[in-house]
Amino acid sequence: MNKHEKKRLWQGFWQIADPKIWIASTIPMAVGATLAYTRTGQFSWKWFLLGAMAIYLIEIGKNAINEYVDYRSGVDRFVADDKRTPFSGGKKTIIDGKLTLKENLIIGILTISAGCLIGVLAVLLREFNIFWIGLAGVFFALFYSLPPLKFSYRGLGETVVGITFGPLITSGTYLLQAHIIDLPVLLISLPLGFLIANVLWINQYPDFEADLQGNKRNSLVRLGKEKGVIVYAMLFIAAYLSIIIFAFFSNNYFMFLPLLSIPLARRAVVVCRQYNDDIPRLIEANVKTVLIYQVTGITIIIALFIGRFFG
Repeated sequence: MNKHEKKRLWQGFWQIADPKIWIASTIPMAVGATLAYTRTGQFSWKWFLLGAMAIYLIEIGKNAINEYVDYRSGVDRFVADDKRTPFSGGKKTIIDGKLTLKENLIIGILTISAGCLIGVLAVLLREFNIFWIGLAGVFFALFYSLPPLKFSYRGLGETVVGITFGPLITSGTYLLQAHIIDLPVLLISLPLGFLIANVLWINQYPDFEADLQGNKRNSLVRLGKEKGVIVYAMLFIAAYLSIIIFAFFSNNYFMFLPLLSIPLARRAVVVCRQYNDDIPRLIEANVKTVLIYQVTGITIIIALFIGRFFG
């Protein structure tokens, strides 16, 4: 392999890895670890970082396999030029000539396998029950796109993403730190699950026609753009209601801090309703939905610390 090929492969790997979106999994990990520390006093940097590494590797593998499937089905190739945005068309490694189909598949296999090896270490040396959460995570990563289940093609991708980046990662991190799973961690994971599902939901608008043409029958394609706005709004409402429930359940009223993002959510819904077929203008809603997810995670962490030490 010559220098040019090595550079292409390395650039392609980082494009499929897309570290800037690791915030999606970092937020629930940070919330789970913070809850464990504020409730039990237990926290291990070593196992937090090893757990993060395993999750990032599995996430890269999921991206690579999804890229492979979406290119073969045509949905990445069917995205029109005026619909291409930072939120559409996958990671574009094949479209951009950075990776081949085979290279994406190999990266997917190797990174998921590496993540599983770290998971085995956690099972053997830290907490046996993490096995079940890890098994569920790998299952969802593989069959998000791959047959026979193909969740993302059959209207279940949004649910899988919500479960994975909500209850699964949050409770898995909590378990790895505190050695238990209880009701508080499940409750606090719900707003994260609803919001990350909404990030995927709004990001499917630019790909709508391509997904329809490629027979990627996700929930937005099944409902249509107009009805999709209702789901978009309802996911925000579900997230904020679950935050309120946790605040009362935990007697930590600093947990109302994440509600400060409600005006952002309201604006995002207005933009989606008005411009769901005008992709350049819709980007405002894409950006705001990601921002709301990040702000919610950060304010939950702040509220947990304030509630623990000053509440």
